[in-house]
Amino acid sequence: MAKDKNIPAFLFDLLLSEETRIRVEKIILNIALLSFFIHLAIIYLLKFEVIDFLSESELLQNPISAIYTPFSFILIYEVYLLIYYLPQSFSTYITKQYEIITLIIFRKLFKDLSVLELSSDWFEIKIDLQFTYDLIASLLLFYLIYQFQKQGKRKLDQQSEIKPKIEKFVRTKSIIAVILVPLFFAMALYTLINWSKGIYISSNELPSFESINNLFFDSFFTVLILVDVVLLLISFFYTDQFHKIIRNSGFIISTILIRLSFGVSGLTSTILIVVAVLFGLTIILIHNKYQENNLIQNE
Repeated sequence: MAKDKNIPAFLFDLLLSEETRIRVEKIILNIALLSFFIHLAIIYLLKFEVIDFLSESELLQNPISAIYTPFSFILIYEVYLLIYYLPQSFSTYITKQYEIITLIIFRKLFKDLSVLELSSDWFEIKIDLQFTYDLIASLLLFYLIYQFQKQGKRKLDQQSEIKPKIEKFVRTKSIIAVILVPLFFAMALYTLINWSKGIYISSNELPSFESINNLFFDSFFTVLILVDVVLLLISFFYTDQFHKIIRNSGFIISTILIRLSFGVSGLTSTILIVVAVLFGLTIILIHNKYQENNLIQNE
């Protein structure tokens, strides 16, 4: 990523440079690996009755559920990557949103694997049924994101020359990205502190799994909606093309649908997520067709 002249060099190097990205990746992956072994150790210490703390938690019943913790740290890294790619490509930025919500579902799958009830009544057991929904949804999302990336690359290929107005827009997005990095990490730290206080106050009881699964990310997607709206409004200064305005507006609707999924549970939540990504894919497909048609007409 090229340095932006309107951003102090030390801020860019500190938050958004390639060197910083590599450093953040190494730190978070090391923390993720360490957290996995700590979580695993606590599960076995509880199993052998060496300790008796939070023994009723669903996340401390089975070694498979230990995968949930490192996935949480990997998600934090994905949040950083989302901000990192914001100045470079709007479609990549949106793709990262979709990847984050898909990873949240995968993280939930690991937790659900540890409490599955294997029986002939599979479709009558609520947990098993939700696991089936999430499993199918994860495959659908993986495919939809793949298609979305293909369409995003097609859009980029058609824009080989960056106009001066686009360069100004990129600089504006870079400034927003620099602001978002400390904001999101502050939000993550605040969430962790509040969660730790909740455990301390409730003694031997963790919050419900739904509240744990939604920790940070409900607020995260709320902020993303505001960021998307700001980007949409700023884009009016640089383009008045109808298809681009509709594309950016459609991405906001997609993000709102993802945010709404945190307010519900079960099948409704899963459907909202799949519909959000499907809507985003449809928007970019139509956008690219519209753009291709304009190029043909202008030749």
